[in-house]
Amino acid sequence: MKTALISLLCTVGLLAGCATPNTAGEVYSRRDTLRAMDVRYGEVLVVVPVVIDGRATRLGLVGGGAIGYEIGREIGDGGGRQVAGAVGAVAGAIAGQAIEKKVTEQDGLEITIEMDNGRVIAIVQAATVEFFEGERVRVLTGRGGHARVLKIR
Repeated sequence: MKTALISLLCTVGLLAGCATPNTAGEVYSRRDTLRAMDVRYGEVLVVVPVVIDGRATRLGLVGGGAIGYEIGREIGDGGGRQVAGAVGAVAGAIAGQAIEKKVTEQDGLEITIEMDNGRVIAIVQAATVEFFEGERVRVLTGRGGHARVLKIR
């Protein structure tokens, strides 16, 4: 029983990491491939560190609920096992979502750029690459206004 519980907990933790959407400028999703993007150039005015909110999906809810249920059933005995399991499931579901949300948080950057045409824009993306004030950068903009900042190489 305890082995199954530990295995379930590890699986939920690993899957929560996989559920994190990638917000890095240099990583592309499958749907971004084979699509034209507008390329513009500009200069970084300001770089501000930010936190990109994590995601709470059904994975944390269901995984936490299952773990909470099993833990609750271990605490109770007789007819109280069902009640303790139900209470544990609710508490585990709430905790599971909160844990998943925290685990999937990312450090990010809000990068303010003055484009060559004089327009000033700000883009938030994962802090996987460092940008500096005064640095020349490329800005790629796709459909729906999705944009990313990349170094000029």
